[in-house]
Amino acid sequence: MQSKFSILFIMNSTLAFDVYGTLIDTGGVYKMLEIKVGTLAQAFMEIWRAKQLEYSFRRGLMQNYVSFSISTKQSLDFTCLQLNVEFSQQGKSELMHQYTILPTFADVADSLQMLKAANYRLFAFSNGKEDDVRVLLQNAGVLHFFEDVVSVDDVKTFKPSPVVYEHFLKKSMSLKTNSWLISGNPFDVTGAISAGMRAVWVKRDPKSHFDPWEIQPTETINKLSDLIRVLIAQGR
Repeated sequence: MQSKFSILFIMNSTLAFDVYGTLIDTGGVYKMLEIKVGTLAQAFMEIWRAKQLEYSFRRGLMQNYVSFSISTKQSLDFTCLQLNVEFSQQGKSELMHQYTILPTFADVADSLQMLKAANYRLFAFSNGKEDDVRVLLQNAGVLHFFEDVVSVDDVKTFKPSPVVYEHFLKKSMSLKTNSWLISGNPFDVTGAISAGMRAVWVKRDPKSHFDPWEIQPTETINKLSDLIRVLIAQGR
């Protein structure tokens, strides 16, 4: 039987914010890459990010889990091989450190403050380890907006496995029907909807396209500041 405390929590809509690519701009590593590899910076950044996600998908399917930071390091190693770039161990460590001090997108802090003031329950929900995500959000100045940080590391697999969305709901004491995933990553949106949650796709790049599947976002926004309008329109 649920306590009065948990029932009260369930009544308020829960917002699960993806971190990398939604709140945090992974493109923030570009300036350091530009210094280190010059004109290869854009290609390096894109390959690194693509491999980072690919490795998490593959490890999830294989049930051969390592932390997201290890996938990030291994994808960095691959990118160096792919582009024939050599870094010292110190150089690689500097790039890995950059992932702990990435900036938020410009609309993040004001949007989170507005949602917090409107009494929504805000959670960071990430493929990264909890401690790593806390450090990242603290360095970016937005950790204090969140009730908690929920990491897939607790269940040893990655998004978009249905296991991680169930884990989020359990840890946040939320119902599927009252919970929204907010993500700039289409795979995360389809994963959450497939698991029974609602989901908003943050389409930051006007040239980007959502996967032409039978599963589509509950709502699509172009900037995070539009989220509260969408939630109010949905009666949430």
